[in-house]
Amino acid sequence: MDLNLREGIEYLVTKSNEITSPGECASHGQDLLASCVHCGFCLEVCPTYKLTGDENNSPRGRLRLWREEAEGRLAQDPWTDFYTSECVGCLACESACPANVPYGKIFEQVKHEHVAANRSRPPLVLRMAAALAARPSLFNLVMLPARLLRNMGLLPHRFLFAGNPSIAVSTADYAKQLTDRHRPTGPRVAFLTGCLMESLFREINFATIRVLIENNVQVVIPSEQGCCGAFQEHTGMDGVDALQEQNRRAFGDLKVDAIVSNSSGCGLALGKALHGLYPVRDVLSFLGEIGPASRTRRDDASRVYVDLPCHLIHGQKMAGIPTNVLDATGYKWELAPQARDCCGSGGVYNIQKPENSREILARKSAFLNDAIGDPVILATSNHVCMMQWNSARSGGLVKRPFMVRHVIQLLDPGEDFTVRRPSAS
Repeated sequence: MDLNLREGIEYLVTKSNEITSPGECASHGQDLLASCVHCGFCLEVCPTYKLTGDENNSPRGRLRLWREEAEGRLAQDPWTDFYTSECVGCLACESACPANVPYGKIFEQVKHEHVAANRSRPPLVLRMAAALAARPSLFNLVMLPARLLRNMGLLPHRFLFAGNPSIAVSTADYAKQLTDRHRPTGPRVAFLTGCLMESLFREINFATIRVLIENNVQVVIPSEQGCCGAFQEHTGMDGVDALQEQNRRAFGDLKVDAIVSNSSGCGLALGKALHGLYPVRDVLSFLGEIGPASRTRRDDASRVYVDLPCHLIHGQKMAGIPTNVLDATGYKWELAPQARDCCGSGGVYNIQKPENSREILARKSAFLNDAIGDPVILATSNHVCMMQWNSARSGGLVKRPFMVRHVIQLLDPGEDFTVRRPSAS
């Protein structure tokens, strides 16, 4: 049989499916843990394997440990707990896997089981944050001082960057104000405001509203929406099902053309909740389809380096950020080196595993020290990635000044804009 390597692996997957024994099958079908064919393609894209060279610190190594425990061939072991906790959850292995192993789904289940069995326990600060995220009004109130500090440029934490978030006006109120003023008539979208995005980085939401309305998009913000559940998924804590049900009620019966998110991680989590009801779109992908209004920049030396969030390309399976969207910013831009590699944020990984996270970021951010541009702008489409990139500056990994921006902010027309109406045919 004349097969190349990938075709050979696909053949092995087919044969392994044919001979799977009943003991390797869960009640819902083939045991997901048995679907790995040990090809090793995941090794070259796994940040923790590249960091340590340890086979157990790779997707196929973890799958083997989890499977041996599940089959009773390995007792519950602290080393299994350790290697599970080492995973960033970037999902790059899913993109590389020719057998389509749903590693992310398995990983979430294992983390939840470990927390439920007290094999791991998220630190108190994360448990408190998860409780707040599930109560948006309280979260917004508690984070009011942080919004004030960001406005004042006082940044007490390495992840915080300066900005101008609204102190009191919510994204929903702001969207209503602009809608009443400009009366857009085009496509109608529902917008996920997010919990951390709304409570701390609200200016990014405001920029998103301005860009959408400038492009004649009607924006609906469901008042009953809640946290997408990504925080609970990242930590293995309970509460995901309740949050997903809340968002199914909030978004499920809307008459809209799309549901959009400006955070790749939140968009991925909301997409799971609304699966079968509505597709959830990344706002930049949506804008790429309608063709966004373009900004005009003076001819200067600024340069934008675009980083692609893991949960956009590996989670949502997007090819990247649309070229016409990046061109519309008016900036000279290029993909950052290693743009498809994880930055080490991993939801809350940079809090739980700060040393690993810093080393992953150090390798990825080193190019900024010599990057061409004045100013240099690092642009991405996920607020957690923005926080991680900011820590490269505040933590001393990058010695020269650079700016961190969401791509939607580079499209922002500012307060004084007119709505782009479709031309008469």
